[in-house]
Amino acid sequence: MNPPNNPVGTVASSVVSSEYSPQYEGVLRTISNELAAGVLAPEVPDVIAALRARRCLLGRDALQAIAESLCEQALAADPVAGLIADPDVTDVLVNGPTEIWVERANRLERVDAGFPDEAAVRKFAQRLAVQAGRRFDDASPFVDARLPDGTRLHAVLPPVAVNGTTVSLRIPRRRLYSLEELTELGALNATAAAILEEIVRKRVPFLVTGGAGTGKTTLLSTLLSLCAPDERLVLVEDCAELMPDHPHVVRLESRPANQEGRGQVTIRDLIKQALRMRPTRIVLGEARGAEIMDLFNALNTGHEGGCGTLHANRPHDIPARIEALALLAGVSREAVHSQASAALRIAIHLDRNEFGRRYLQSIAVVRRRNAVGPVQATLAVSFDQGGQMREWPGLPQLLDELGRPARPDAALVPRGFEAELTREFPATATLREHETREQL
Repeated sequence: MNPPNNPVGTVASSVVSSEYSPQYEGVLRTISNELAAGVLAPEVPDVIAALRARRCLLGRDALQAIAESLCEQALAADPVAGLIADPDVTDVLVNGPTEIWVERANRLERVDAGFPDEAAVRKFAQRLAVQAGRRFDDASPFVDARLPDGTRLHAVLPPVAVNGTTVSLRIPRRRLYSLEELTELGALNATAAAILEEIVRKRVPFLVTGGAGTGKTTLLSTLLSLCAPDERLVLVEDCAELMPDHPHVVRLESRPANQEGRGQVTIRDLIKQALRMRPTRIVLGEARGAEIMDLFNALNTGHEGGCGTLHANRPHDIPARIEALALLAGVSREAVHSQASAALRIAIHLDRNEFGRRYLQSIAVVRRRNAVGPVQATLAVSFDQGGQMREWPGLPQLLDELGRPARPDAALVPRGFEAELTREFPATATLREHETREQL
């Protein structure tokens, strides 16, 4: 939808025809231009404040109506607004004025929408950056931030973005899913749900792993909602996305430096602060760098049940990913594996099938094979795309972590977990063999 040719005139005639005076036309035009340029966010309270600051002496109702009209017209020039409002859309990707993609129902698709020109895309991106309180210009040509509604923004300006301004929006889940709902949706089966619930209840430290867009944050939010109500959860995130349904949650979010290079608050800073906040569990939203060592240090000082997420394409990649990130902290390889083996116990791995549906692919135990060797992710159970469970050599270790006998006579947890443990272990199967079979 294109914006009106004369937004100021529209406001004057349709909103304040009885009170409007030509003396305010310049003020309205200035505010309209600021909205278009992204200097002013299209929020009614902000626009009212801007009108009052410019001595627009109208009644409260008239100011409210003017602000609403100006905001509506600013948003009407935004072809992305309707896409974000679509409950089935999880990502909006703007690759230029005429190329917009969305992820809808787990599939990427190009939409018939666009901006008038490159300048309009740039203004749109800068307006979002203003809402997030971040600088975004030629001197700072990229921005990674959280918008007030929780949407995650990433944008890049040319010439860094060769084909023009690019904008990536990750829209937060509008609701939290329970384990039962995830089971009904086919993301996991009832046995997997029982295992996950037991992991949380027994306060076993874990990482949720998987590739991009596999639902790591969604599942972690669900699992944190299972924590006992008397626990205090301290969440540390680069961009606040976790939303557990829990009565006692403290959320900490990192902050970049200002234009003078001051005021930066890193994830590592926040983990250290979290340790002083009497946490029951420390949660790292996403391990991207050296902060994973700070998490391990925290878990090794009596803070049981800590958890987080980690990008890893396959379960057997997890130790290498941990090592690569932890080495950024300047510690030795031996120290990395020593800390990791003491701090971490379980990896919950997610994947997407060929149709884009997210599902729980496996649960692995993270341990050293011997006292001085590197940590390894030993597969305990895996699930095919239909939810069928298969057991692997790491299952006795998983049962041990959960305080259960290696071959239980009774159920691990309700819902018949023992019924899934009647088959023999594959004698010589390895994780790589399993993954090859799954691919075939």
